[in-house]
Amino acid sequence: MELTNEDVADILALLDSLPYDELDLRTSAFRLTLRRTADGGWTQSRQDLAPPVVLAGPAGDAAPAAGDADGAAAGTPAPGPAVTPTGALTDVTAPLPGTFYRAPRPGAAPFTEIGASVEPDTVLAIVETMKLMNPVHAGTRGTVAEILVANAAAVAQGAVLLRIERA
Repeated sequence: MELTNEDVADILALLDSLPYDELDLRTSAFRLTLRRTADGGWTQSRQDLAPPVVLAGPAGDAAPAAGDADGAAAGTPAPGPAVTPTGALTDVTAPLPGTFYRAPRPGAAPFTEIGASVEPDTVLAIVETMKLMNPVHAGTRGTVAEILVANAAAVAQGAVLLRIERA
């Protein structure tokens, strides 16, 4: 399927009615990134893709995609927990593939921030999969050390979303 300029214009018209500042659409054939500019307009970039891509979490798992300044990247999930001189870090991963959200709804305060103390049952984020909101729990007691994925970024199942320094 060929994406025409009229298709992009229709997508931009739809985006103008939404509160979002960015859309990153990836298919097996292309990647389309649209970003709202300071004057309310939109910029676009398109990349034709030969093989299908796997959506994943943090920068560092794979080379950052062109134009991704916020750290969302394509690639494979990160390996197991990392260890730092200040203590062991526990990876919190996506339970399912979908869209990562830091807050329960647009404009709401995020579930957590770097430096926040968490318990195993603390909800850190949600991953939307097929219109279902799946909570992401800390799974351990500690302090949020890193948030690796940008809000509203697409993630693969098992992608590392956050890291917690265990207490």
